[in-house]
Amino acid sequence: MSGARFLSIDANGWVRDARHAPSPNFEARPAGAVPTLVVVHNISLPPGEFGGDAIEALFLNRLDCDAHPYYQAHLRDVRVSAHFLIRRDGELVQFVSCDERAWHAGTSEFFGRPRCNDFSIGIELEGADDVPFEAAQYATLGTLARGLATRYPVDAFAGHSDVAPGRKTDPGPHFDWQRFASDAGFSAEYFPFRQH
Repeated sequence: MSGARFLSIDANGWVRDARHAPSPNFEARPAGAVPTLVVVHNISLPPGEFGGDAIEALFLNRLDCDAHPYYQAHLRDVRVSAHFLIRRDGELVQFVSCDERAWHAGTSEFFGRPRCNDFSIGIELEGADDVPFEAAQYATLGTLARGLATRYPVDAFAGHSDVAPGRKTDPGPHFDWQRFASDAGFSAEYFPFRQH
């Protein structure tokens, strides 16, 4: 990891430079569990639409599920969260302390180790599988990733599709893992699913 700029994380697991929107959807990590994995996701609500407040509303249990047919069909009574959301313009929003267990990965496994939420940090990029991500998002992701790896024993980055294959497809084919690794200053061993 390079010595470039990183985002500072306080003693309670909150990024000082993020906008904080505390979600009720979290719990304590299991005893002795610390974040060693970062899971990269994408999300847009409604699907393929950017810029609204629906993602935050979902993570805060305030989404009006009658506002869109997709919400009615897929999101009623759903309780989820991620530690972070990176908006299209690069704004960083934090919902859950990195010291706590957010509800982002669901049924998942990392090289035989189940329940990735127990030992991971979830980062949602506002986006979709079929849309390239913005330069501002890569910039924020890089500084956040460096901060996480400085504060915690993070040794791997993976996509949601890597830890939940067949069930999830994000962050999708338009997420540029090489660009992320290069911009953030992480070597290949941090990306076990990208090695050939």
